[in-house]
Amino acid sequence: MKLADRVNKIQPSPTLAIDAKAKALKAQGIDIVGFGAGEPDFDTPDNIKEAAKKAIDAGFTRYTPVGGIDELKDAIIAKLKKDNGLEYTRTEISVACGAKHSLYNISQALIQQGDEVVIPAPYWVSYPDQVLLAGGNPVFIDTDESTSFKITPEKLERAITKNTKALILNSPCNPTGATYTEAELQAIGEVCLKHDFTIISDDIYERLLYDNLSFSNIATATPALKDRVIVVNGVSKTYAMTGWRIGYAAGPAEIIAAMTKMQSQSTSNPASIAQKAAVEALTGSQEAVAKMVVEFEKRRTYIVERLNTIPGISCFRSCGAFYAFPNVSGVYGKSFEGSAISNSTEFAAYLLDRAKVALVPGIAFGADNYVRLSYATGMDNIKEGLDRIEAAVLKLT
Repeated sequence: MKLADRVNKIQPSPTLAIDAKAKALKAQGIDIVGFGAGEPDFDTPDNIKEAAKKAIDAGFTRYTPVGGIDELKDAIIAKLKKDNGLEYTRTEISVACGAKHSLYNISQALIQQGDEVVIPAPYWVSYPDQVLLAGGNPVFIDTDESTSFKITPEKLERAITKNTKALILNSPCNPTGATYTEAELQAIGEVCLKHDFTIISDDIYERLLYDNLSFSNIATATPALKDRVIVVNGVSKTYAMTGWRIGYAAGPAEIIAAMTKMQSQSTSNPASIAQKAAVEALTGSQEAVAKMVVEFEKRRTYIVERLNTIPGISCFRSCGAFYAFPNVSGVYGKSFEGSAISNSTEFAAYLLDRAKVALVPGIAFGADNYVRLSYATGMDNIKEGLDRIEAAVLKLT
């Protein structure tokens, strides 16, 4: 049987693959410290779970409108106005099965054969593959520690061509944790205003900010761009609701309608019960979120400081999300028992084999000098994992 060519254009999600491998090893009784999953280790707050139980008891278990129930759309509209100063109507909101699904719907509704989509690198692993599946071409802007892993207006200008259809901005960023300030977004927005393309603002880590940093997205920073911006967000990271699968997009009604049309022929509506839970997440108490952010910031500080003490490793101090993205190229060229390490894949394999630590090689994010560690795990695990990494690195010669 010959598979469709599009299957060969993409790879399975590396982050999910690493997490699955770590879980499989744990199931075999092997003591693995996992830094792979981008998933809060906290439980979904009780008030949200109670809202879901009430929905079940009330028999709210049937199909809903494809793009989400009005109650949830209204909660999203209120959230965007309150938190971001952005005003939308119901026709400008679409709810999907997670933010990833919203992003996929955007690419399917917007990107055509030969269109170019500008993506800052390091990037979340699914951005390029979703563009490729839609027939488009990813165009990468490389960043590193010298620019705090952020693009500059000059670099963006150089990447734009007559085929540019969209720019994807993710702030705070997965995998680096880099977060754009309002002034930086205004400068990028000035470049975008000169060109006719769509900006996709992936705000999924919006609430996970540290060092008293305030959040801004490009539609807020540059109001003149609002009609060309699609804001993507969800409840997964902020409310520890990864398994509930609720994401949403806000943008021009024409694009939102096209996304909903595409969704009608794939998943149809997101789960009815999860939608009711998401309403409570957005409109109910935010106390649990504040507690999670305090804990994540403690972990961020610890993990970055520890990584920077390990020979051959240096780590950028991020301001958001829950990832550390250390530069490990200082260990390249070293070896253990005759096996040399020359890239992030080999380093990750060495740590999994010798230290029983699972992390994601940076090549998955377009940055082979780095690896990603998620600190969405308990402090005891973080300390144990870093002890193992340090011991394994010191064995290299």
